[in-house]
Amino acid sequence: MSTFVPSANAIDRKWYVVDASGKTLGRLATVAASYLAGKRSPQYTPYIDVGDHIVVINAEKIRLTGLKSQTKMYRRYTGFPGGLREESYVRLLARRPEKIVEDAIKGMLPKTKMGRKMASKLQVYRGDKHPHQAQQPQPLEFTA
Repeated sequence: MSTFVPSANAIDRKWYVVDASGKTLGRLATVAASYLAGKRSPQYTPYIDVGDHIVVINAEKIRLTGLKSQTKMYRRYTGFPGGLREESYVRLLARRPEKIVEDAIKGMLPKTKMGRKMASKLQVYRGDKHPHQAQQPQPLEFTA
């Protein structure tokens, strides 16, 4: 008997919607990354992308514990000398809350071509409306 290896047309991808209201950022990110990578699937194979699609709504209602909301900084480098740009969590939350959730989830995925493919199955939205009703996403409930 040989090991089962799923083919591309045999992978059954599901759609899940996660409400981020009141959820802790890191705990939400670990669950979402696990589903994106396919680790919750019985077909999981480390070298094949068998993950599901995740839609995160209410990104602006995510929370951090402790003093992280006052001290957390997001940094990026422009590529030019002296081009390190910093932005506080509070300011980024007001400007682009979707980026906070995306960065947390993408940071928990592999840094490879397959990781980028996994990350493409993630959609994050501000507010409780999303354009993926046709895919009939199931609510993903977890305690965190």
